[in-house]
Amino acid sequence: MIKNLLSNRYLLVFVNVLFVFATQAQSLSKKQIETAAEDALPDAVKDLFEFLLIPNDGNYTDHIEQNLDRCTVIFSDLGFKTQRLETTGAPLLFAENTYKKKAKTMLFYLQIDGQPVDTSAWDQPNPYLPVIKKKVGDNWVIVPKVENKEGLDKDWRIFARSASDSKGPAMAFISALRVLGKMGKTPKYNIKVIMDFQEELGSPDLPGLVKSYSTLLKADAILIMDGTRHLSNLPTLTYGARGIATATLKVFGARRSLHSGQYGNFAPNPVFETARLLGSLKNEDGIVTIPGFYDGIQLSTVEKEKLNQVPEDMELIKSSLGISQPDMVGETYQESLQYPSLNIRGLNAAWVGPKVRTLIPSEVVAEIDMRLVPESDGKKLMESLKTYIVEHGFHLVDSIPTDEERAKHKKLASFNYRIGSSPFRTSFDSSLGKMLNRAMTRLFDDKYINMRTTGGSQPIGPFINTLGVPAVALRIPNPDNSIHAPNENLRIGNFLEGIMSCIAVLNEQME
Repeated sequence: MIKNLLSNRYLLVFVNVLFVFATQAQSLSKKQIETAAEDALPDAVKDLFEFLLIPNDGNYTDHIEQNLDRCTVIFSDLGFKTQRLETTGAPLLFAENTYKKKAKTMLFYLQIDGQPVDTSAWDQPNPYLPVIKKKVGDNWVIVPKVENKEGLDKDWRIFARSASDSKGPAMAFISALRVLGKMGKTPKYNIKVIMDFQEELGSPDLPGLVKSYSTLLKADAILIMDGTRHLSNLPTLTYGARGIATATLKVFGARRSLHSGQYGNFAPNPVFETARLLGSLKNEDGIVTIPGFYDGIQLSTVEKEKLNQVPEDMELIKSSLGISQPDMVGETYQESLQYPSLNIRGLNAAWVGPKVRTLIPSEVVAEIDMRLVPESDGKKLMESLKTYIVEHGFHLVDSIPTDEERAKHKKLASFNYRIGSSPFRTSFDSSLGKMLNRAMTRLFDDKYINMRTTGGSQPIGPFINTLGVPAVALRIPNPDNSIHAPNENLRIGNFLEGIMSCIAVLNEQME
């Protein structure tokens, strides 16, 4: 009898073990994901608020340290092993959780820093004190706490620096891990996480770090939790990003700013020469005139068809942007993203507005950026721009012109450039792309978008070049999120769908 009882006991244990394994292996349904995410939303918003309260300008060491400490606590509480990775500059944070010894590994890239803030330009007391707002007429007004307790409206928005870029997406991923834990489930693969605290500064130490820690960072694929959704605000997967190169052009006039009454008609104003130069960089159709700027880029008919499967209404895009005619680099918006771009991102000469004064400025500063694609070489394009400036009659100096240079040359300028993050592009048909599409289809049917590339830049090139694995961005924030600008925001409905997306992806088997 005892023998039979023991046999029955072992059989019961065996059945329970099989049940646990079967439960773990079973994929979550759309309904299960939606219900779990909606139940978790209030706590997830609270967690995001606490995260946003920590200032995160990557120019400041104390900001970096505070965010690094908070991320260490968050991932340690989730059962991850964390490691501070030192560089010659700012540190990064690495976290790892091995759920299954022989399973594949996904490396998640999280951007933790944000753009600098001008508090006076925000419609709230402090950009680092998040608030929830609702649309009333044409204005966004703060939702009272009493009303907030009644439930979170999906069209309300969280206003704070980095709400969308990119603490919101990072917290969506973190919240998804917490949801899975409460459901008694683990991800279908092992996870590594790299947290970057100077992405907005171009991640200057990241390339060297990836090389130094290539074994530690080794993974089968990379998922980037960064970037804004397509203009339709449908859930978006993006398979590439343009790189970036930046330059500063200074055009010099007289040794000092001069009174426009006393010296007008005599001392040349450097603004006019600068305007002629900058204006010549593009023709009336918006095509860059620097020789060879678009070399090596040819879109086949098949590529164009694939690109233009993204649902876009050109008239609606123009209307939403408030323009009558786009630049004619590509035939559509998606096609335009496949080419390098040239932009004047800032221009300064003397003063405007209430501080305006009748002066001939002594210098003009133009800040320039180029967005790069895999076919273009950032250094080559910047050197081509430098040559273009010289060929238009400018003598380039290293810093401030000497008296001899001022006496000899009519047009004087300095030009300095920096190559930032590299462009990358992953195939739609990669194993990562197929796996992500399975997860998104399970959740959204066909109501989501695959984009070949984004117009912005992400520092993923070092990972791809060193680790040799595919990378795709899961994009969560609403397209009208005022990214990098005052009043940056994240729609609560997007945050919810972001949590849902992360749950689905974490619950999908890697090939």
